[in-house]
Amino acid sequence: LKDIARDHSVIVVEHDMHFVRELGVKVTCLHEGSVLSEGSLDFVSADERVVEVYLGR
Repeated sequence: LKDIARDHSVIVVEHDMHFVRELGVKVTCLHEGSVLSEGSLDFVSADERVVEVYLGR
């Protein structure tokens, strides 16, 4: 994927956070068709809105 992304736009829909972390790219979290949070995986994972929507906490 990294080789392809050098010359092309790539969208990956993935819920395996280990895989996403290995990619080391910007993460966009969507909810009901809108951007909920965007940034590093650590930033998005710590976003209270993401935690509430996806984990119900």
